[in-house]
Amino acid sequence: MDRVSPSARRCRRGFTLVELLVVIAIVAALIGLLMPAVQSARESARRTQCMSNLRQMALATLVYESTKRRLPPSMIHKPGTAFASNNGSWGVHGRILSYIEEAAAAIKVNLEIAWDQPPNSATGVATTRIAVFGCPSEANATMRTKNGLPYVFPHNYGFNFGTWFVYDPATGDGSNGVFFPNSHLKAGQVSDGMSRTLCVAEVKAFTPYVRNTSDPGGAYPPRSPPTDAAAIAALAAGGDAKLGPATNDCTGHTEWPDGRVHHGGFTTTFPPNTKVPFERNGQPYDIDYSSRQEGSSASAKTFAAITARSYHGGIVNAAMLDASVHAVGEEIDPLIWQALSTRAGGEPGGVIR
Repeated sequence: MDRVSPSARRCRRGFTLVELLVVIAIVAALIGLLMPAVQSARESARRTQCMSNLRQMALATLVYESTKRRLPPSMIHKPGTAFASNNGSWGVHGRILSYIEEAAAAIKVNLEIAWDQPPNSATGVATTRIAVFGCPSEANATMRTKNGLPYVFPHNYGFNFGTWFVYDPATGDGSNGVFFPNSHLKAGQVSDGMSRTLCVAEVKAFTPYVRNTSDPGGAYPPRSPPTDAAAIAALAAGGDAKLGPATNDCTGHTEWPDGRVHHGGFTTTFPPNTKVPFERNGQPYDIDYSSRQEGSSASAKTFAAITARSYHGGIVNAAMLDASVHAVGEEIDPLIWQALSTRAGGEPGGVIR
């Protein structure tokens, strides 16, 4: 019988328990150091994709303008009337489908018939996830349901409806921004300059919001939006609150085909990521506010505080009308942010540097 020498036994000696624990601890520490870098790289990639989406949407808007000789309206509405159905005509998102390689979806719909009414409701377009309309950092990238069935897909990019006042259905007057009912603006009417005027910015899907309140125009007329976010809670009291404990209860920016400001747009009443506090049943919310759904009344004006919001930490991505894309810090001066949304304000300093 062969004997194993002491030296051979020493060569086959394995790790001790202490040595194994040390190795595990070192590996764990290395993983701990690498994870933030990996997460940072992933977020950087998501942010880059988000900026690419915004650029594509702004370019599509420019191609629309070049083709139609007008910028797209947020919807078509006959002044002095109210829509027969809830949702009216399609918004800017639907009007630019042909220009973002979604022509197959575009040819299925009649833009002047509500998206949730026949024949549009039978096409399945509303429940289609249009990739360029979604930020990869969105926490709730999921179908909105109604009565337990798929209803419509949310989105993450709102078009520029100006500072505060959106629409007067009695006169047809619209906002100081770029998109509003029946706008049909020529590029030349954006006298502040295409590079100095916002086109589209980030918003969050499933945003809690309140709509259809009393007219706030007496306290805050068209050129004097609220400066205190807490004031919105007073304006929102008694309104139709579209919020609740479940994600599907909070329905702002969940209807990408819809042209109304609380779904298809944003306003610059408050700087990006401003928290707009509201409480219902003891539960706090960060809300959007629209005094009246455009087209739901023949006479009630729409004022709106629809805040640009992002998951990218401290900024929102936004595209100008010339398709340049910028990361806008939430600390931006409120007056500069508002100046960037007006098409013909003539304000000095209305540029992102």
